[in-house]
Amino acid sequence: MLENLKNYEIILGSNSPRRKELLSGLDIDFQIISNDTDEAYPDNLVCEEIPVYLATKKAESYLLKENQLLITADTIVWFNNQVFGKPANRVEAENILRTLSGNKHQVITGVCIRTLDKIKTFHLTSDVYFARFCDDEIKYYLNHYKPYDKAGSYGVQEWIGYIGVERIDGSYFNVMGLPIQRLYKELKKW
Repeated sequence: MLENLKNYEIILGSNSPRRKELLSGLDIDFQIISNDTDEAYPDNLVCEEIPVYLATKKAESYLLKENQLLITADTIVWFNNQVFGKPANRVEAENILRTLSGNKHQVITGVCIRTLDKIKTFHLTSDVYFARFCDDEIKYYLNHYKPYDKAGSYGVQEWIGYIGVERIDGSYFNVMGLPIQRLYKELKKW
């Protein structure tokens, strides 16, 4: 599959083990080259504009060669018109999980596909419905899983997802950090 990409050296611009796992599921050869990119964004951006901007910013930080195809992504949690990215520390992680507890929030991933002469961006949104967590559940999760590299302070594929996700409307893989079905569709058209 994806024979149209056989002349490209595919690069995943991410250190995320979840994104690596998901892209591996497409059975394509790729390498990981990660740049540390400042994840600041303009204050006037809202909702899906934020992860699309950050995915594009990451992609633009690479100096590509002619036969290279780069995939970058960024994921945020959006709740009550507020963005929840990666928590800075345990206190912030606890506060985020308490805020999301018992509520529906959106997980939005922006993706950028880039070659030297072409760029394509898109985003996908999934609605996640959380059960109400007690303080002991939040503390247990933070003690055992350390989700400081995850938007919204949680990994859906971890313990808190098992006990807390009542329902997802949209892509589960998007909540993990890469809307792989949509990415496949876009790569097929490349």
